[in-house]
Amino acid sequence: MALYAAKIVSYAQGLSIIKTASDSKGWDIDLASCVSLWKGGCIIRAVLLKQIVFAFKKNPTLCNLIIDETIAKELNACTKSWRNVVMTCATNGISCPALSSALNYFDSYRAANLPANLTQAQRDFFGGHTYERIDRDGPHHTAWTESHKDIGDVSERTKGEK
Repeated sequence: MALYAAKIVSYAQGLSIIKTASDSKGWDIDLASCVSLWKGGCIIRAVLLKQIVFAFKKNPTLCNLIIDETIAKELNACTKSWRNVVMTCATNGISCPALSSALNYFDSYRAANLPANLTQAQRDFFGGHTYERIDRDGPHHTAWTESHKDIGDVSERTKGEK
């Protein structure tokens, strides 16, 4: 089940990249047709592709495969065993990068708030780029060291940016 879920997410990631490129470049790629082409080849003949084609035919504006109702149910049914496989691998020092990164993508896609705190803190530390907080409005900056005190007051720098 873990492998199956990771395959679904891999297709979702790839199709999301194709959709993003298509939208930004005005290519108007029909994802159902794209997947159908893959099905016709000699290398990829997975039954899963039929479900993917159906998902995009049912909803041509689907922004990501993993939010299709049928696909989402399948992923949710696999989640416990998927986590157990990744956890068992990690506990035993066995590398499983495809399974774990697919699970991380799945988890991050369905999370309302992502743990970007470290990234925001690093950007603020190295370039004074500020960060947002969920408990207060507006941009914030921390004087991490003595050299950061010269960056100035965030409220003065950001007046009129909205």
